[in-house]
Amino acid sequence: MEKSVSHSGKATLTLALCFAIAIFEGFDLQSMGVAAPRMRAEFGLDNAQMAWAFSAATLGTLPGALLGGRFADKIGRKKVLMFSILLFGIMSILTAFASQYSVLILIRFLTGLGMGGALPMMITLASEAVSDKYKGTAVSIMYSGIPFGGMLTSFVAMALAGDSEWRHIFYIGGLAPVLMIPLLLKFLPESNAYLVKGHQATVPFMQVLFAKERRFSTVQIWISFFCTLVVLYFLLNWLPLLMGAQGLSKNEANYVQIGYNIGGIFGSILMGFLLDKLRMSFVIKLIYAGILVALCCLAISPTVALLSLSAIGCGLFIVGGQSALYGLAARFYPTEMRGTGVGAAVAVGRIGSFAGPLLAGMLLSFGSSAGMVIGASIPMILLAAIAALMLVSKPKQQTQLLSSST
Repeated sequence: MEKSVSHSGKATLTLALCFAIAIFEGFDLQSMGVAAPRMRAEFGLDNAQMAWAFSAATLGTLPGALLGGRFADKIGRKKVLMFSILLFGIMSILTAFASQYSVLILIRFLTGLGMGGALPMMITLASEAVSDKYKGTAVSIMYSGIPFGGMLTSFVAMALAGDSEWRHIFYIGGLAPVLMIPLLLKFLPESNAYLVKGHQATVPFMQVLFAKERRFSTVQIWISFFCTLVVLYFLLNWLPLLMGAQGLSKNEANYVQIGYNIGGIFGSILMGFLLDKLRMSFVIKLIYAGILVALCCLAISPTVALLSLSAIGCGLFIVGGQSALYGLAARFYPTEMRGTGVGAAVAVGRIGSFAGPLLAGMLLSFGSSAGMVIGASIPMILLAAIAALMLVSKPKQQTQLLSSST
C-alpha cells in the first residue's frame, strides 16, 4: 500500500512539473504570433520574412527532438530535459535583445533546439509515470499546459499596450524556465521504467524505427504528426494576423486566439481521456471530423463571436488531436527505445511545424485571403486522418508492442 502511494505521488509530481514546463513552451510558441505586428514594424519585414521568423524556432526543434530522444535512451530523461529547458530559457531571453533580422533568426533557431529536446522528454516522462491504461490521459494532461501557456501569452499581450513592449513577452517567457531548473533538479524523479530497463544495450536507431513489427506504424505516426502539426502551427503563429486581415482590432484578434487556446486546454485533456476509455478508431474519427468542421467555420464566420467559437472548436480538436497523437506514439515504442521513437516522431512533426507557418506566409504573399489560407489546410487534415486510422486499425500489432513497454 505504501509503495502504491509513493508511486502515485511520484506520478503526480512528474505530471505537475511537466505541465509547468509545457506552459513555458506554449507561452513561447505564441509569443512570436503576438509580437509579430510590432516586430514587423520595427524590423521592416514582409510576410515572407515573418514566415521565416515564425519558422526558425520550429526548424530548430527538429534536430533538438532527434538528439534529445536519442540521448534520453542513453543517459536518462531528466538530464536531457533539464539541459533542454536551460537552453530554451536563455535563448528566449536573448530574443528580446535581437537588433538585426539575421540575429533574430539564429536565436529563434537555438530556442527551438531547446524546445525540441524538451517535448519528447515530457511525453516520455508523462507516459512512463503511469500504467498503460492511463498513458493517453497522462500525456494529455501534460500537453494541456501548452495551450494554457498560449492563453497566458494573449493576456500578457493585452496588458502590453506600447509597440516597443513586445520584448517583455520574451523576458517573461525566458526567465520562468531558467528559474525552474533548481526545482527540476530537486523534485523531478527519473522515470522508473528507464531505471529498470533503460540500461540495456542501446538498440540501433534504424531498428528502433523500422524493425519489421514497427516499420508501418512508424511511417503512419510520422504522416499523422506531420500533417496535423502543419495546421496546428499555422494557426498558432498566424491566427492574430489573419484575424487582423479580416478587419478585427488587436484586442478582438486576441479574444479569438484566447478562444483557440481555451479549446486547446479542454481538448488536450478530453481527447487523451477518451483515448484511454473508448475505441481508438472512434476517437480518431471524432477528432478529424471535428477539425474539418471547425476549420470550415473559421474560414467563413462573419463576426467576432462566431470566429471566437470557431477558434474554440479548432483548439478543441486540433490541439486535442495532437495531444492524443503524442499519447499514441508513446504506446507504440517499448521503454528502452521510447525516447528515440517519440523523439523521431516529434522531429518529423516539427518539419510540419516549420512548413505550416512558412506555407501560410507564402500564400498570403501571393495575395490569398485569410479564408483561402485556412481552406488550403483541409487536404493535410484528410491525409493525417487516413494515416491515424490505419495506425489504430492493427490491434494485434499494438498489443504486441504494448506488452513489452511496461
